[in-house]
Amino acid sequence: MRISYATGSPIASEGELRIKPEQKIVAIGAASGVIGMIVMVWLLAKLIPGPAIADTAAVRIAYALHWAVPPALLFFFMVGAVGNARFKSEAIDPTAGKESERMIIDGRVADNTLQQLVLFLVGLLGLSVTLPPDGLSVVAAVAITFVVARCIFWFGYRIHPLYRAPGFSSTAYLNLGMLLATLWLWLR
Repeated sequence: MRISYATGSPIASEGELRIKPEQKIVAIGAASGVIGMIVMVWLLAKLIPGPAIADTAAVRIAYALHWAVPPALLFFFMVGAVGNARFKSEAIDPTAGKESERMIIDGRVADNTLQQLVLFLVGLLGLSVTLPPDGLSVVAAVAITFVVARCIFWFGYRIHPLYRAPGFSSTAYLNLGMLLATLWLWLR
């Protein structure tokens, strides 16, 4: 790395990557989110007993759908937060452009959570029919982890937009892991 004689600041050489402080915050947050998610799923899957259910696809899907309710309820609370904030403010007319910063953030969190929830539900149902019977505790583990990760995303976003990274990355990579595991278990 070269130093500017005029300013004393580092100058990126051609082909050299300079990471901005904001990128460093997001990268550290994202990495910690993924590591935390992996640890949480592993621990919960070990602690939660597997269900005592019949080993049929229909029963497994029914079991998974029970675990889909907590993530769906969290999404409802996010939508409710936006709706209640609109009702109590001049933003009751969504075309007026009177939203507060918090309302905008809550709306963005709800939008992203809907996107993540669709992927999560596909992964959850896929895992429920492809996991071996003794591995079904993973269904509960990923559902709990999804809710915790989305709360971290929501609260982090409210503190500062850069602090949404742990919650976003943990949810995104949880979903990717579930989808890839389902595909792998199905194809083997």
